[in-house]
This record gives sequence, structure tokens and C-alpha cells, in this order.
Amino acid sequence: MDYKDTLLMPKTEFPMRGNLPKKEPEIQAHWNEIDIYKKVQERTKGRPLFVLHDGPPYANGDLHMGHALNKTLKDFIVRYKSMSGYCAPYVPGWDTHGLPIEQALTNKGVNRKEMTVAEFRELCAKYAYEQIDNQRNEFKRLGVRGDWENPYITLKPEYEAQQIQVFGEMAKKGYIYKGKKPVYWSPSSESALAEAEIEYKDKRSPSIYVSFNVVDGKGVVEEGNKFIIWTTTPWTIPANLAVAVHPDLDYVVVRVNEEKYIIAKDLLESVTSVLGWENAETVQTVKGSELEKVVAKHPFYDRESIVVLGDHVTTDSGTGCVHTAPGHGEDDFYVGQKYNLDVLCPVDDKGHMTDEAPGFEGLFYDAANKPITEKLEEVGALLKLEFITHSYPHDWRTKKPVIFRATSQWFASIKDFRPELLDAIKEVKWVPNWGETRLFNMVRDRGDWCISRQRVWGVPIPVFYAENGDIIITDETISHVAKLFKEQGSNIWFEKEAADLLPEGFTHPGSPNGIFTKETDIMDVWFDSGSSHQGVLVERDDLQRPADLYLEGSDQYRGWFNSSLTTAVAVTGKAPYKGVLSHGFVLDGEGRKMSKSLGNVIVPAKITNQLGAEIVRLWVSSVDYQADVRISDSILKQVSEVYRKIRNTFRFLLGNLADFNPTVDAIEYGKLREVDQFILVRLNNLIKEVRDSYEEYEFMNIYHAVNNFCTLDLSSFYMDFAKDVLYIESKNNFERRAMQTVMYESVVALAKLLSPILSHTADEVWVHIPGVQEESVQLTDLPEFKDLQGAEELEKKWSQFLKLRDDVLKALEEARNEKVIGKSLTAKVILYVNDEVKALLDSLSESMNQLFIVSGFEVAGSIEEAPTNALKLNHAAIIVEKAEGETCERCWVVTPDVGKDSDHPTLCPRCAAVVKADY
Repeated sequence: MDYKDTLLMPKTEFPMRGNLPKKEPEIQAHWNEIDIYKKVQERTKGRPLFVLHDGPPYANGDLHMGHALNKTLKDFIVRYKSMSGYCAPYVPGWDTHGLPIEQALTNKGVNRKEMTVAEFRELCAKYAYEQIDNQRNEFKRLGVRGDWENPYITLKPEYEAQQIQVFGEMAKKGYIYKGKKPVYWSPSSESALAEAEIEYKDKRSPSIYVSFNVVDGKGVVEEGNKFIIWTTTPWTIPANLAVAVHPDLDYVVVRVNEEKYIIAKDLLESVTSVLGWENAETVQTVKGSELEKVVAKHPFYDRESIVVLGDHVTTDSGTGCVHTAPGHGEDDFYVGQKYNLDVLCPVDDKGHMTDEAPGFEGLFYDAANKPITEKLEEVGALLKLEFITHSYPHDWRTKKPVIFRATSQWFASIKDFRPELLDAIKEVKWVPNWGETRLFNMVRDRGDWCISRQRVWGVPIPVFYAENGDIIITDETISHVAKLFKEQGSNIWFEKEAADLLPEGFTHPGSPNGIFTKETDIMDVWFDSGSSHQGVLVERDDLQRPADLYLEGSDQYRGWFNSSLTTAVAVTGKAPYKGVLSHGFVLDGEGRKMSKSLGNVIVPAKITNQLGAEIVRLWVSSVDYQADVRISDSILKQVSEVYRKIRNTFRFLLGNLADFNPTVDAIEYGKLREVDQFILVRLNNLIKEVRDSYEEYEFMNIYHAVNNFCTLDLSSFYMDFAKDVLYIESKNNFERRAMQTVMYESVVALAKLLSPILSHTADEVWVHIPGVQEESVQLTDLPEFKDLQGAEELEKKWSQFLKLRDDVLKALEEARNEKVIGKSLTAKVILYVNDEVKALLDSLSESMNQLFIVSGFEVAGSIEEAPTNALKLNHAAIIVEKAEGETCERCWVVTPDVGKDSDHPTLCPRCAAVVKADY
């Protein structure tokens, strides 16, 4: 007889190698075939609703690792919620308007000038849908489950119609107005920008100190004294109308040679150093408030620059006397309004100086710096010129510098409902909690929101103008335009004349001849996506407002979190979300930003093609995503190794359940051996830790907890010594069925617990588990934490044993290295222990030979009685010697009893009995 055939070796069709790049698409095809999303929703229908509202990625280009991090995190949460008592729909969305798509078409050779606006917009829409299809396939390849065939898309007519309603409601409340004020202006895009469209990069700029002669000192300072201003934008000097000082600061008149200069007292030392003054003498000190309305003269134009008071003036740098051009700065504008100054802006849409800057007409603003500086030097007003590199706002799309420029724009008032915004922020749960402070400070300090853009690919601002210039925004016009957009799309705005877009028979006293015009600006794309709480959460039957959670990158505090809050509070008085969770950016392995120039870009498609989506998903669970995270080939290799360990654990468990029927063979918990109960206690603790971690969105804890359970509790301990029972004993042996019970409970629980993270593998495992009824693990609930009898005492007792076992394993390893033994089954272990360990061992009924995987075991005495050659470790003194006897051909245990059964002379009595009974 070949005794190998009598062993109950593992059997399973679950493969050792995942072959994920090939296997995952097959699993996903099955999900599509059975419509797993629909089945999950049907199963959880009627449960409390949990809505994670998807922030729309921009429909342009392939996915990057930031997309993968974001969507995978969302998938973890939605899957968890649907397995823990909630109905958790997931409706993905896309942001589809704005400059990048216009630019992409231009780069492809599309000539806007050869077609109508409506025709160009049709091309933009077509391009956006192509990008959506591409990105949707990539998201699905990552295993993200959602209503992919019914996403929300900001260019869809029904969405645009709801956006118009949001605009109309805000206008009705008086929050929308048109005004001329400085906004971020991008000459490269020829459009206004919102704060969320600005990024800061270093720029080299001229730094100049300029004097302004006093022509009317108002009896406070002498005529001929000179205020000194400092600026890094010489091109704004033609727009200067005032010099601002702080009312509470002390200002000094300083005599240097024959000149007298006025600067802030606190900056005297630094200005003296910069300008190289020698023998500077303070001849007068005055309060800033006393200087109000002193009149100075513009350095080279024949006009006055009055002194104004402003709280924005600081002594952080400069001179304490601030060059003020109301057309080119927010603070300048507001102080200018206070003093009825003009809003002079001698720069056109393309960034060129206009004829309102005589002598510099036609020059690009940046190119005008040099001739303006030369003019200042010519008239004797330039005191110092140097160059500095400083952080400067840039257009985040074109990557070119922006300017502050006063133009006529549409604004959403923030100041009118700022208190409500700040109150709403306090009602939201922020994770991490610094998110609350960050957004609170942004809203507290932000100016009004410029919502108009001078582009064509976007949602038109639904405003009409009467013949006399009156602005027309009424309930009637808003409702009519929204209806038109819903039925025919917003292209109709560009295809028809104003009169044809107004309600039939519409009249207005400002248009006695029935002539109307329409606004040509479009809305800021952040208004588009910021309206999704109305266009999606309210409009869809399967969602609700407020959402339970918004989850995006930390850049969205100034973006989508902000714009959504603004529009929602304006319309409803409440935030659109109950909770906000943010994540960091994805960097390379050295903590650098990914860029093509550095050659360090890693894309999701490459990982899924080479390693599989499961490795991306497991990586996401392994990182502290609330901060910036790192990814590299070496990091992915480490994650792949953890995946391999988890997969091997699943395979071992499944392989040893081939002959196990849980309804017939399972053993009740109370009848199990202590060691079996101990593993179930550990499993039970894992269930609690994992569920708690899912609830707190702490996925890294799950990664480590599951890895530790598989590696330490199962692989290094339970599964290691279980082979002697599972393979050797009879099929229905009690200890074997007990261990199978534990393994069955473990594999079912692990498949469920890991389903939100390793969604493909969990489903692959599920179909190989005996006795399960559901066609997918996704159609089950997570295991519940149980109150197991004596759990605390069991864990304490067996944790103590594991420490002893570690000591024994160290001793075995040393004996192996010294060639005393070969495999551990050739060893006999002799222990000398203290009273505590002696009591522990006496209380255990399990076979010590099996637990230590040795052929002989003996407690020979106390530690004090240990011979000098014993290895003294933490809990015991240990001697390892070669076991006496012959090796059993079937179980490999070394015992003198081999050969006592004449029918099976190469077997030990245990194996001989099994073979006789079963074969």
C-alpha cells in the first residue's frame, strides 16, 4: 500500500497563483452578466439609506493614481455600508465643461473661428463623452461598483436645467449681482478665474521703491515730502490713484540729504538698509490717521494720488505706505470704494496696456515693467530696483501668471450669507478634523465668488438685458430657460436670439420696442459641479440630500467642498453633506510629485495590466490616505507579497474543507478544544476590529489586522500544527472536524471582511466555500461580533502559551543550525519551567507534541534544576535533543512504537489504526 494515498491532503480548485490581470476581467464580466449592482440594491432595499455623493472627476485624459486612490476609497465605503445594514447606492459623475476641453480640441486642430459657437459646443460634448467612456472603463477595471450606465454628467440637459434653478433661487434671494471689481484674470485664457482655479508657483519679478511727492500736506506734513511705496508690479503704476496707510501706525518723516521721506516707523530700519541711507534723521512723527486725504502727485501723470486709510496695510514688508490701484487689487478696490475712487484698469482682456496708460499702449503688461521703471527713473521717482523670486498666482490650466484686473463680472455674494455658511460648517463631521478649520477660515476670509467666465463651453448665465440696460432675472424667465435647457439642451442659448428664448409674450418696461439681448458669459465650472446636490441628490429617486458623505482630495476644500456648500446653503440654508472626508496626494516612492519630466509617473492601467486591480486596492488600504501617500515599484512589490500571503491562507483553508459539510460536520463552539476556541476568539476580535475600522474609515488598520491574523494566528500557529490532524487522522475524527469548523468560520469571515477591499478575490474564494447559498459574497452581510464564553480568559491563557512556543521555536532553530536535529519532527523538547508555566502546561489538554510540532515533549523540572547546557529563554530553560525511535512512514513522527503493528511495520500505532479503520 502506498501510504501517501491514505493521507487526507488538501484539495481545492482555488488556484495558488492569482493571475489577476487575466482573472479579474472574467470576474467583472460575470458581475456585469448578473448585474451585481442591481442585485445589491434590491437586496438592501428598505434599509436606511447611506449616500456617498461622488465628486465628479474632469472628463479629460486617462486616469492617474489620484483618481484610483479616490474611487477605490469610495468603493471600500459603499461596499462596507451595503454589507452592514444600509442601502448604499453609488452614482458616479463627471465634470464636463470648461477650458481644458476647449483647449484639447484646439490642440487636435479644431478651428473655432470656422464654425458657430453651437457647432463648437457640439464637438466639445462629443469629446467629453469619449473621455467619459474611457475613464468609465478604467474605473470599472479597478473593480469599482456603481450605477455606471446611469451616471450624472454636468452637460446633460436635465442637470443643466437644475443648475439654472439653483442660479435662479440664489438670484431671487439677492445673492447674484453684476459688478466691476478686480478678479483673478488669466490673459492666457482670456477669462476670469475663481480662487479654486489658481495655483502658486515661483516667479521672478522686479521689486521697486517709488516716491510720491506731497502737493497738499493738509497742514500735517510739508509739501515736497515724499511718500515711499514698494511694489513688485510696476505695470500697475499707471493705474495708481492713492497711497494707503494704516490709521493706527506711527509714520515718520525722515530727512536723508536734502529730501524728506514718509514711511512707517516700524519699517525705518529695514528701509534704511534696503535704500542704503546714511545719516537718516527722523524729523517728525505722525499717526497714520492724521495723514488721511493728504494729496500726493502721481509720479509721471498729471493727476493726484490721495492718501487713504486701510486696515489691510501691514508692517510685514515694504514701507507701510501701500501703492493703491483700485482696478488691480481686492483690498485696493474696497478702500477705493470707501473713498469714491475710480476703478481704473488700463489693461485689456489679452493683458495689453490700453490708451488709459498713455505712453505704454499696446504693451503686454509684463513687458511694460521695464519702460515704466525707466520712466520712473527718468522723473526721479525710482529709489531702488532689484529683482526677487516669489510665490505668484498662476492659471492652473495654462500654467501662466494671472493678474488682478477689474472687469464687469457676475458674482455670488458671500458676505450676504457668510454667517449661515460658517454655522453650516460647524454642523458637519470632518475627517480629518482639521478640515473644519481649513474650510471655516477659507469661507471667513473669502471675497465674493466670481461665477462668470468669458468662454463658450459651459452653462450660460441665464440673464437677459432690456433696451435700457436693465438686468432681467425673474422666476418666469428662470423657469422658462430651465425648461428649454431640459428639453433641448443649453446649446439653444447660442442658437437662438434673446427674444426667442424668453417666455411667449414677455414684456418689460425697459424694452418698449420688444428688443432684448442675452448674457454671453458662461458659469464657472465650480458652479456646475457645486450644483450637484440639486441636480443629483434631489433629482434622483435613489439618493437624498444632504448626502452622508463627500470624499475627495484635500484640494477640494477650496473647490467642490466649497462651491457645494455655498450653493446649498444659499438655496436650502444647510450644508449638502453630513460628513466630509479628504485624502492627500499620491507621490512617488521618494515623496516627489509625479511628473513626466522626472520619469516617475505610475498609472493605474499599468498596475492592473501587470499586477492586477487587487494590488491597487490593497495598496490603497495599506496607506495613511488622509496625508500624502507614496507609491513605487518596490512598495507595490511589498503589497503583492502581502496579497500572496492572504491568498495562500485562503487556499490552505479551502483545501482542507474539501470534505466538510458545515450543516453536518460543524462542531459547536462549547464542544471545541481550547486551542480551537482560542482561534475563534481571535477571529471574533478581528471581526470587531475590522468593522470598527471600516466605520471610522481607517482602512490601514484593516490591512494590518488581517495580515497579522493570517500570518501569525493562522499560518505561523494554527495552520502550521493543524496538518498533523487534518492530513493524518480519519475523515470524521473529532479533532479534525473541530479544526475544519474553525477553518470554515475563518474562511467565511475573511471573505466577507475583505470583500470591500479585495472584491475580486473575495468573490473568487466565495464560490469555493462549501455550503454557501449566495451567488456572491457581495450579497451577504459582514459577520457580527459575538459574545464568546470565556473569551478573555482564553485569550490571556493562550497568548501566554504562544510566548512559550516562540521560545521553543527559537531553541529548535538553534538546534537545527547546530545540526543536532533536522526537521522539528526529529526532535524531542525537554523543558525546565517556573511555577506559572508549569501550571499553564498542566491546564492544557491538547497534545504538546502537536502544538510544538515535535516527536517528543517532557517537562523535566524547574528552571533552577536546568542543566548548564540548557538554553535559557524568557519563560523556560530548554534542551533540544534528537527523538528516539524510528520515523513513521505516514506521519513522519519519530517514535519507538513504529513497527509494533505487524500488518503495518513502518507505521506508528496511530497511523496503523487509521489505515486499518479506513482502508
